[in-house]
Amino acid sequence: MLASRPLEEAVPAPYPRDFDKYRPRKPDAEILDHDRKRQVEVKVLEERIRLEDEEVPEEEIEERTQTLREKLLKESERSKSRSGKGLKPHQVHELAEAKIEESERLRKALGISKDYEEGSHWKKQEERMRDSLADPQLKDGS
Repeated sequence: MLASRPLEEAVPAPYPRDFDKYRPRKPDAEILDHDRKRQVEVKVLEERIRLEDEEVPEEEIEERTQTLREKLLKESERSKSRSGKGLKPHQVHELAEAKIEESERLRKALGISKDYEEGSHWKKQEERMRDSLADPQLKDGS
């Protein structure tokens, strides 16, 4: 027969008490911006090399590459949000940004408020139980 143990001796939760320090950090906006600009410059450089191979005049190359750069930068600004699909493990900041966006979409879909505190339901339930246990003692004392 199994003996019941008091709650204090029960097995601890499967996660550490200092859970907050294990939460993922927010992505660094400067690194994300740098990566987007780097991708744009790679495409511009590829176009420049292609134009040089076709022996296009230098002035026209400069004009075309500048136009392409501006277009790609505007596009990258508009489509900043990405899903986590297609990202590589070393793209830590991009993955973190995608995870935050995914969590935000999920939070909205489930109707969870922004100020929700994890575990607050159990705290409220515990307070109600304490209050209900305290009430009979007050009634006996009066």
